[in-house]
Amino acid sequence: MSDFYCEEVLSGKTAVENVMETDNVLAFHHTRPSYQSHIVVIPKRHIPSLIALGDADDALLLEMLTVVKRIARQTVEKYGACRVITNLGNYQDSMHLHWHIVPRWNGDTNFMSAIADAKVIPQSLEALCEAIHEKIGKPN
Repeated sequence: MSDFYCEEVLSGKTAVENVMETDNVLAFHHTRPSYQSHIVVIPKRHIPSLIALGDADDALLLEMLTVVKRIARQTVEKYGACRVITNLGNYQDSMHLHWHIVPRWNGDTNFMSAIADAKVIPQSLEALCEAIHEKIGKPN
């Protein structure tokens, strides 16, 4: 499995919009967001996953979680709620430890759709239906 974050982001091959940076941690807007706000936090050195961290990595983990906490607080202030996610095993697309910070909203489906590169809508179906009717009118 590849390591997109080392091969593309940290190498500079793929440009990202930084949100926060420390000596050992980088937070940036996801390159293919699934939400209206989708921030990724990574260590600047290769670590395959959360469960690959050793005891010597405690300071790095604390530094990462401090960045995650700050961004999560900002996300909650802006959207009212958020989710902090890290994937392991078969659900880990890139073998580099990373955290996703994404907003939550009333009526969300509590999961990120991965089928056919679908995007999650940021409101309930009723609210989406109302917005569509406002734009194109109600069906007869």
